[in-house]
Amino acid sequence: MGVDSGLPDFRGTSGFWRAYPPYERLGLGFEELADPVHFAEDPALAWGFYGHRLHLYRGTTPHAGFGVLRSWGARVLTSNVDGQFQEAGFPHVAEVHGSIHHLQCTGPCTDDVWRNDHLVTVDPTTMRATGDLPTCPRCGGLARPNILMFGDRSWVPTRSRRALDELTAWRRAHRDLTVVEIGAGTAVPTIRRQAELAAATTGNLIRINPREPEVRHGRGVSLAMGAAEALSELARRIG
Repeated sequence: MGVDSGLPDFRGTSGFWRAYPPYERLGLGFEELADPVHFAEDPALAWGFYGHRLHLYRGTTPHAGFGVLRSWGARVLTSNVDGQFQEAGFPHVAEVHGSIHHLQCTGPCTDDVWRNDHLVTVDPTTMRATGDLPTCPRCGGLARPNILMFGDRSWVPTRSRRALDELTAWRRAHRDLTVVEIGAGTAVPTIRRQAELAAATTGNLIRINPREPEVRHGRGVSLAMGAAEALSELARRIG
């Protein structure tokens, strides 16, 4: 969904390195950097990665496809952490992997999650953070993004869980759903599983994915297209 707004496609090591050449020189891939261990072992490296992404996401305008979904009254379940759905004006967004726009203690010393108002300065040549890093208001220790990372045992899920519980309650009251799944791949299949479960009763699943659009057992519609193009065409045909 975010790629059509101009955000980099991190899928695959080559795609990640095209977006971030300094990490190619270091031989570091996305999975290695998106690991909470770096906040303890090398905070400047960890916050260089997430600080740059935060600046990038806050400077990105959501594409027209977001407006199409809003016009349909869509509720959102997303594995994206970029906050683009909120930026596009969606009032109900459930983020299964958390949000880069919120912080937690690295300890964590508390289950508190708070808005990230700290601007991290990043050296673009080294991709390392410079200057002050965000801290926990309770213990004074280092703070980190409230994102579920790889091998993460310290993620605080309280904020995400509340939104997921609200979505579950809404789904129970709305059985006759059409599910539009966008860009969810098979490597991290969380969204695919949820989309298939939500559409199991009706078979009303529209899977939009330029690389992996296949729908199992013919239980839905497969569109091998990008998000913005597919949503615009669906809106045109629906009228």
